Amino acid sequence: MLYSIFGLDSSSALVQSLNFFIYDSVKILLLLFFMIFAIGFLRTYLPQRKIKKLLSGKKRGVANFAASIFGAITPFCSCSSIPIFLGFLEAGVPLGVTFSFLITSPLVNEYLVILMLGFFGWKITAAYVVSGILIGVFSGMVLGKMKLEKYLVKDLISSNSKLAKERKYKTIRHRLLFGFEEASSITKKIWLWVLAGVGIGALIHNFVPNELIQELINSSGVLAVPIATLLGVPIYGSCAAIVPIALVLFEKGVPLGTALAFMMATAALSIPEAVMLRRAMKLQLILIFFAITALAIIFTGYLLNFLQPFLA
Repeated sequence: MLYSIFGLDSSSALVQSLNFFIYDSVKILLLLFFMIFAIGFLRTYLPQRKIKKLLSGKKRGVANFAASIFGAITPFCSCSSIPIFLGFLEAGVPLGVTFSFLITSPLVNEYLVILMLGFFGWKITAAYVVSGILIGVFSGMVLGKMKLEKYLVKDLISSNSKLAKERKYKTIRHRLLFGFEEASSITKKIWLWVLAGVGIGALIHNFVPNELIQELINSSGVLAVPIATLLGVPIYGSCAAIVPIALVLFEKGVPLGTALAFMMATAALSIPEAVMLRRAMKLQLILIFFAITALAIIFTGYLLNFLQPFLA
C-alpha cells in the first residue's frame, strides 16, 4: 500500500519504519486477539486446575522443559510470543514455566533451523538449538524459584479459578463466547502498549546501522560476549532477520559464541517486548526477567566460544 498506492520511496528509512510499524502492529494485534481467543476456548474444556497440573511438573524442571519445547516449535518473535504467554498466565500456569516458553519461543523455531543449517552447518545449528532450549529451561526455573508473582498486574492477569469452576458451558457457542470475551478484554487493555512497543522497534530496526554493531563487537576484546548481548537487547527483529548479521560477524573473525549471543539477545529480548510486558507486569519483574535471561545468554556465549574448535 505504501509503495504501490501512495508511491512512497521504499529506500527511505522513515518509510521503511512506517511499513514495519503497520505490518507488525496488525500482525501482533491479530495474534494477540486470536491466540487468547483460542486458549480461552480450550480452557473451557480444561479447567485451570488441570492446566496447572499439566504444566507444573512433579519433578523440578519437567514443566519448564515441556514449555521450552513448545516454545521451540512455535514460529514467533519475542513480541508475537506475548499473547500465548498472557494466555498461560490467565490459565494459572506457574510464572516460571510461562517464562520458559516466552524465552525459548523466539530463540528456536523451524525456519531458523533451516536458515542456520544453510549458513552454519549442522553442528553449530544443533549447539544453538540445544543452547536455546536450555536457556529457556534454566532461566524459567530460576525465575520460578524467586516467587515473583507479586509483580504481576492484577487487573490484566487473573488467576481466580473460582469463576472458571462456577461457569457452565452448555453449548459450543457459550465456549466460543467465553474465548471472545477474554480476548476482547485483554486486547482492549494492551493495544496501546503494543503500538508503542512496535513503534519503538520500527525506529530502532531501520535507524541503527549494522556496520556500527559489527564495529563495536569487533573492538570489544574479552568483553565482546556481554557487549554483544547488550547490543542485541534494544534491537527488535526475529532470529531469521539476524542470522545473516551473525554470519557476517563470524566470517569476519568474531568468535562463534559472541556472534550467536548477539543473535540470541536480539531474538529473546527487546525494548518493544519490555514495553508490551509492562502492561502485564511491574517494572521490577521485567528488569529481573531481562537480567536473568541476559546472564544465561552471556554464559552460553562464552561456553560456545570454548566449544568452537569442536563445532568447526
